[in-house]
Amino acid sequence: MNIQSYITGAWFDGQSDGVPVVNAVNGDFIGTVSSAGMDFRDVLRHAREVGGPALRTLTFHERALRIKALAQYLLERKEEFYEVSAWTGATRTDSWIDIEGGIGTLFSYSSLVRREFPNETFLAEGEQERLSTEGTFTGRHILVPKEGVAVHINAFNFPCWGMLEKIAPSLCAGMPVVVKPATVSSYLTEKMARAIIASGLLPQGAFQLICGSTGDLFEHLMEQDVVTFTGSAGTGGKLKSHRSIVANSIPFNMEADSLNLSLLGETVTPDAVEFDLFIKEVVREMTVKAGQKCTAIRRAIVPADRVEAVTAALQQRLQRLPVGDPALDGVKMGPLVGRDQVDDVWENVSRLQRSCDILYGGDKEFAIQGSDRDKGAFFPPTLLYCHAPQTATEPHDIEAFGPVCTVMPYRDLDEALLLAKKGRGSLVGSIFTGDDAEARHIVLNTAAWHGRLLVINRDCAGESTGHGSPLPALVHGGPGRAGGGEELGGARAIKHYMQRTAVQGSPTTLMRLTGEYHQGAAPLTDPVHPFRKYFEQLQVGETYHSYRRTVTEADIVNFGCLTGDHFYAHFDELGARDSIFGKRVAHGYFLISAAAGMFVDPAPGPVLANYGLENLRFIEPVSSGDTIRVKLVVKQKVKKDKRPDDTRATGVVRWAVEIFNQHDKTVALYDIMTLVQRQHD
Repeated sequence: MNIQSYITGAWFDGQSDGVPVVNAVNGDFIGTVSSAGMDFRDVLRHAREVGGPALRTLTFHERALRIKALAQYLLERKEEFYEVSAWTGATRTDSWIDIEGGIGTLFSYSSLVRREFPNETFLAEGEQERLSTEGTFTGRHILVPKEGVAVHINAFNFPCWGMLEKIAPSLCAGMPVVVKPATVSSYLTEKMARAIIASGLLPQGAFQLICGSTGDLFEHLMEQDVVTFTGSAGTGGKLKSHRSIVANSIPFNMEADSLNLSLLGETVTPDAVEFDLFIKEVVREMTVKAGQKCTAIRRAIVPADRVEAVTAALQQRLQRLPVGDPALDGVKMGPLVGRDQVDDVWENVSRLQRSCDILYGGDKEFAIQGSDRDKGAFFPPTLLYCHAPQTATEPHDIEAFGPVCTVMPYRDLDEALLLAKKGRGSLVGSIFTGDDAEARHIVLNTAAWHGRLLVINRDCAGESTGHGSPLPALVHGGPGRAGGGEELGGARAIKHYMQRTAVQGSPTTLMRLTGEYHQGAAPLTDPVHPFRKYFEQLQVGETYHSYRRTVTEADIVNFGCLTGDHFYAHFDELGARDSIFGKRVAHGYFLISAAAGMFVDPAPGPVLANYGLENLRFIEPVSSGDTIRVKLVVKQKVKKDKRPDDTRATGVVRWAVEIFNQHDKTVALYDIMTLVQRQHD
């Protein structure tokens, strides 16, 4: 059978003999992969002209809800993906990371977008920038979706997660995607892609799949496109320097394989909890996905006087780890993804032996369970030791992309830091120590060389997600050898697919353009109190001015007695005289409490709850005898999606609150958020 692509709204078969792909466990033929005859220009045109406009008409929240629904749809069919994933040599645990980990990323981004982004088609970022003396000329940054296509070129080791963790932020940003999986495991990506298409949840043209070569795809890339790549640094470098990428200044995000490390602290003794945690993590990262992870531990850096204890513990644990058919109970590690990969790992182990000794494994005659070693793509867990890592180059330059790790000693912490940096940039490093001062020293002196650093001790180990687990909220990528790019990282990933533009104009113009209130904009007034209005009736910029209130000695005393706040600036006449205020002043929290009483309408109405206060600043002191007033402005409105169990449809209204004194000087500024009922669902 042919592994098909999905382009321009239809499934596509290559027009010539393709590349054969086989079952990694037993060598059985699965199918052929080819993109011959594909019109790559038309693929990109379809994304730009059909998928892009359809996505850009949706708001962030509408896109996020479709992503959530897609995640639920895929999760309901996960067993179909597990069945095919086993053909790649993955154990159930390996497949869980790829399949449910990937689906979980969709859920995470859907939640993040609905929590942090407006229910709009664009994002107003940061605060306004005052650009003139009188405040009539101001500026603001906005982000809009790029009007091109996001091309995602993925590695073979995570056929599902690699696709999903990239398309989630792209689609949430409003940018259509073209996914290019690695050929050797593309059959699993195709399986999940069929479910994505069958769900009908994504607009036509928003998702396309190319199985096989990318042909002349890069020749047709344009200025509004984005390319992301995961794989070898060599291939990534060639693509990054393609003339279309360079000539059109196309953003190119690269995540390359790296020589990640795990460092055992100088203070950790063999009887410490952190020692056992280190051993378990190194073995786990050697053997999960058969070591075929871009984040796997390749270098284990340990104190010289603990090498014997470390290597003995690692060998003992590796001996208890059965290798074979992952479908069998008890098998903890399956094969590599294919025979070519086996040959590549053997070659690199041979190169590493120029300066390293094999302590465990490294023998082509090894036992496996439930399969034929000659038909499957099996490789034995292999542990090496480098006697002189300070001068040897191989363990810092050569990556055997399989279940292979090299132990290397250090004499003191300064030498450990130098060894850590010899990898020339990695995706992740882990530090095992119970000494926080030691951890601080290592982190601050190695962070420049790592995309992520994990510090493990007995306090956090129980809930730690582990060395090799990128998380949606944190950046995934690294400097130097690791590619110099960033993926994930929460909202950062979404913004990667958007154009940031500085917009300048009058505060009123920017308010109407962005849908958010800007200081100095022309106020909108209405005799109806804003708390009497439903969400739809409120207008951004609508302003309410309160009555005036004179602060009294009794106010200050009563508030202090009520709260127990008897700070000297409020109660000690002599102490306050020598303070920065020069006299007694009212509590800051009295001011915002009094302000609430001055702007609320007490009767039941559409305003249901106040659930947040942000950006509070006290500008000027207020004393007994001063008179205050409040200005309340509708700053922003965000329509909330009604959940099945909600009894009322609502929206969030952010109000800008400003408190003035009798001299019209601002004494306090802050935002409050209220939940306001909508008239219509």
